[in-house]
Amino acid sequence: MADERNDKPILTVIEGKDINKYWVIEKPSVILGRDDVCDIVIPERQISRQHVRIFREGEKFYIEDLESRNGTWVNGIRLQNTTQELFDGDEIHIALAVRLRFIGSGATAPLPFEIPDLVGGKLRLDRESRRVFIGDQEIDPPLSLPQYRLLEKLYVANGMVCTRDEVVETVWPDVVGEGVSEQAIDALVRRLRDRIAEYDPDYQYIITVRGHGFRLDNPVEDGKSELKE
Repeated sequence: MADERNDKPILTVIEGKDINKYWVIEKPSVILGRDDVCDIVIPERQISRQHVRIFREGEKFYIEDLESRNGTWVNGIRLQNTTQELFDGDEIHIALAVRLRFIGSGATAPLPFEIPDLVGGKLRLDRESRRVFIGDQEIDPPLSLPQYRLLEKLYVANGMVCTRDEVVETVWPDVVGEGVSEQAIDALVRRLRDRIAEYDPDYQYIITVRGHGFRLDNPVEDGKSELKE
């Protein structure tokens, strides 16, 4: 079975405050901008509400600037009233605020990150069916959608810290910008911890990193952390 991460093209941030953040391009046409209606939202003031469109024709992908105020560059050359074919490894500079890399479908070059389906550890996710396992036990009844979204975010981060803003963007995508209280985030984390503790009460999987956010500490089967402090 082919590596799922290479079945569809990916945009990843290589310069900017969200470095290494990525989006899988699953639709034949996606719009990037700072407006919440965009398929890919980057909330930077220099970026237009609807800045660029990336679309597929046949087996090829193209990019076009949507008459943005501050422009779009591909490999250092500004797009001027035209569309341009995208190739694996192309660098896209959006309004000189964020730099992205286009990773084409079927690319063989190593990615700067991993999108794991199963990260090694006692806690496992089947991301296609949204099933969660602790050892050989499945969490049942299933997690609520907010709980699952939070856990999947931490799981894919694979031990890296996820900020509170990233949690809000993932768990409550429709209310980003309207504000989610600290109490709501902490309550969600607490409920998720309680659900996991039903199956493994002796281990703390979700770690609060004070002043930063949260990370997942996923132990190997003998209960020892895989992460090195």
